[in-house]
Amino acid sequence: MSGATSSLQELYEDPATPVASGPDRARRQAALLARALGATPATVLDIGCGDGTAAAVAARALPGHRLVGVDWSQDALRRASARLTAVRGELSAPGLPFATGSADAVLFSEVIEHLVDPDAALDELHRVLRPGGHLLLSTPNLAAWYNRALLLLGTQPVFSEVSLRGIHGRPGSQVVGHLRLFTARALRSMLPAAGFRVVRVTGAPYHDVPRPLRPLDRAACHLPSLASILLVHARAVPRQGGRPRQDGRPRQGAAPHREPPAEEGS
Repeated sequence: MSGATSSLQELYEDPATPVASGPDRARRQAALLARALGATPATVLDIGCGDGTAAAVAARALPGHRLVGVDWSQDALRRASARLTAVRGELSAPGLPFATGSADAVLFSEVIEHLVDPDAALDELHRVLRPGGHLLLSTPNLAAWYNRALLLLGTQPVFSEVSLRGIHGRPGSQVVGHLRLFTARALRSMLPAAGFRVVRVTGAPYHDVPRPLRPLDRAACHLPSLASILLVHARAVPRQGGRPRQDGRPRQGAAPHREPPAEEGS
């Protein structure tokens, strides 16, 4: 294990490191997924489930569907197992413990910003999703309305981190292991390159915005490019040239279903 990977492992195994996304964005994601799946029973994987809080919110909006949580952190899995079926898995080799095309939907809540190799992660999510399967991704927005102002003032943007040991040059006090940050434009370009059709990009507020500024943060959700949190609904589609995963091996797990296409959104 490299020094960088070891440091990340220690961070995520620390019980003091937050492993749950905000309840507002979890509810918004769950509502998007419930509308996409309809009533037909489906298998939903919560990849990077953390302590299972988001999955518990989703379960209330998805009666009749099967939810399985997956995480890398043993501490997170211990906490999540009280809320749902949770298994250990990695987005890098050897990959997720599920067969190719075995999932109808994937929840990917505030995970991609923690990854060293998001391209390989999206490849693996594409592998486990059936054709037309749903990806519900959320991540902090580098171009959030207040980050634009902070950059003009020469201040490190909120959500960004330059060290795993402490916060330097930006507001906040807690290290959470963000390695990459995205804008709405970047996700709209990156996801199709990974074999996903973007259906809709919406915004969600951030729970740590100071109380006097929260009405402005909620208003920014109407223009996703300015919102604190980006929520993306995408569908798995065949990739140009059928580029395979590195190993190409199917894994055991889950069971597929089907659902009609959704409309393009803003």
